[in-house]
Amino acid sequence: MYKILVLVSLFILVGCGQEKINYPVAKQVDTVDTYFGKEVADPYRWLENIDSDETKNWVDAQVKVTDNYLAAIPFRDKIKNRLTDLWNYEKYSSPRKAGEYYIFQKNDGLQEQSVVYIQKGEDGDPEVLLDPNKLSEDGSVSLSGLYISNDAKYCGYSISRGGSDWNEFYVLSIPDGKLLDDHIQWVKFSGMAWYQDGFYYSRYDEPKGENKLKAKNEYQKLYYHKIGTPQSDDKLVYFDEKNADRGVWASVSDDERYLILNIWQGSSDNNLLYYQDLSVSNSKIVKLIDSFDHEYSFIGNDGSTWYLLTNDQAANKKVIAFNPATFSGSIPKVIIPESDNVIESVSFVGGKLFVTYLKDANSVVSVFDKNGEYHYDVELPGIGTVYGFSGKMESKEVFYNFTSFTYPNTIYKYHIKNNTSAPFRKPDIDFDVDKYETKQIFYESKDGTKVPLFIVHKKGLELNGTNPTMLYAYGGFNVAMKPSFRTTILPLLENDGVYAMACLRGGSEYGEEWHKAGMLENKQNVFDDFIAAAEYLIDNKYTSQDRLAIFGGSNGGLLVAAVMLQRPELFDVAIPAVGVLDMLRYQKFTIGWAWVPEYGSSDDSTQFDYLIKYSPLHNVKSGVSYPATLITTADHDDRVFPAHSFKFAAEIQNKHTGSNPVLIRIETKVGHGAGTATSKTIEYYSDIIAFMFYNMNYSPKY
Repeated sequence: MYKILVLVSLFILVGCGQEKINYPVAKQVDTVDTYFGKEVADPYRWLENIDSDETKNWVDAQVKVTDNYLAAIPFRDKIKNRLTDLWNYEKYSSPRKAGEYYIFQKNDGLQEQSVVYIQKGEDGDPEVLLDPNKLSEDGSVSLSGLYISNDAKYCGYSISRGGSDWNEFYVLSIPDGKLLDDHIQWVKFSGMAWYQDGFYYSRYDEPKGENKLKAKNEYQKLYYHKIGTPQSDDKLVYFDEKNADRGVWASVSDDERYLILNIWQGSSDNNLLYYQDLSVSNSKIVKLIDSFDHEYSFIGNDGSTWYLLTNDQAANKKVIAFNPATFSGSIPKVIIPESDNVIESVSFVGGKLFVTYLKDANSVVSVFDKNGEYHYDVELPGIGTVYGFSGKMESKEVFYNFTSFTYPNTIYKYHIKNNTSAPFRKPDIDFDVDKYETKQIFYESKDGTKVPLFIVHKKGLELNGTNPTMLYAYGGFNVAMKPSFRTTILPLLENDGVYAMACLRGGSEYGEEWHKAGMLENKQNVFDDFIAAAEYLIDNKYTSQDRLAIFGGSNGGLLVAAVMLQRPELFDVAIPAVGVLDMLRYQKFTIGWAWVPEYGSSDDSTQFDYLIKYSPLHNVKSGVSYPATLITTADHDDRVFPAHSFKFAAEIQNKHTGSNPVLIRIETKVGHGAGTATSKTIEYYSDIIAFMFYNMNYSPKY
């Protein structure tokens, strides 16, 4: 039996005030996998057993090393204190109408979790409907969803424990807030779709015999739950017993006539579309669209007329309308055609279609009638990001949120009839946004592609190549990087720093073609785009190699890790957060198999050939001095299994040379990021900024 050797961290003072680190030693085993005739060693396979004593010992030793290092940064507490002050302002969600009531969330400033309030009308006195802070002592239980029944009798909600993707459902009565006995477990990747006195939801079977953070999630099933009955009595509505990798997301039309089943397979947006006419007794589920060739999203219906958003013969998407009962499979009537700008979302409210476009990663909202006739654009406060515009067919007004890098998230009330907006809730934050500016430039990537880059800094900042700079990106899964106010970067900006966000290929900024240009065998384009963004910032004197940090999470963690290995001399600091770092085995854990349409799989010979070329775990070289690195993960991350980060840390600590630290920060009672308690979020970003400044030999002004 192997025995892990863990060395107590010893620090020896060296030049520049930095300390040499003796990392915990991780044993190496003789595990070798053979892929299409090629042998690939996996010496740290044992770290995939995250509950073993030896893995726990290794983790404990790593935590001590990292904690000691971060505690020695002289200005760490000052950054944390300033970020705490910046965070301490009231934050609201848009109100949602429930009959004569409005329901919204509010955080007084530093509450661990936001509280749900209910009030009668817009001028009523708010009362607490649900306080998630009372569900745990440390804020580790978070609210992950809020679902109001169409008749406004019930408020369903979902919670996550420790940041897990596993959710539990509960139900409150409106307006008295009484907690009902209904309790639904083992829900993942599902909402509540209300119908009469119950709701549809999707769940997996309870994992058996394996770690619940590690077991593959397969064979998702759709159920109907009737209020007042136990979960064991729930009716199975849909189950594809032949396809383990298919899931189902259910919704119900506002008039409760149709049940819509969005059948998904992996991370691709393309889907099947089934439905059931609930107005007809004993009706069957109809397979309306039964191929994964395109994406089809149900927007809403006007009687028997459906409105769908699709990319069928429209890479930038279009809106179509048809009667599902007479649908023949041919392309239905186009209501809103494809344009040069990508349609990001469409809502059907107050008899109008609100279409949110992306124009160079910025939001534009256009209003159409239900026949597709253009009326006007919604006048927005500036260049930035919009979300909201949700409501019912009878709504007279809707709420939307607007935000940008120098514009804190503000809620607006929009009057549909006269096309006017007015601020509804505007935050009061201890930060003078007028002293800062945002610019958007377009730089050239390796192959000549023009890529958008947002750059934020103080007005009048001298561009002399010495400014501490953080470059952030994601580059995958059809996700757009859009302007938003980020409290977490304010200490950087206040200290004459620069924040840059690149809109790399792989995202949705320019439609499906832009996405495809950064997925599968084209993934290297994403890395090249990111490297070119760094070179642009250096060439134009925003910063230098000695003052440049790169940061990204999840797929962005993969991005940072791959790029720091490909061009280690280009960056001073690298922060790969909750990253997908073992590209040969990611599909074997939790929901990882769903990412195969995006990345490819090592089970395919052609895809293996390009995956191994950039897989971070398999491309660490001996004798190379890598940037100062802070790998971050969480012990409850059941989306990107923490062993990705464990194995990468062990590999790079073993092979890395030079004095730059290579640390792993392992959080507890936290998952992939969503729902993290306020105090832990502040601590996390304070450590990132402190680590960044310290390794840039830059002293903040606090």
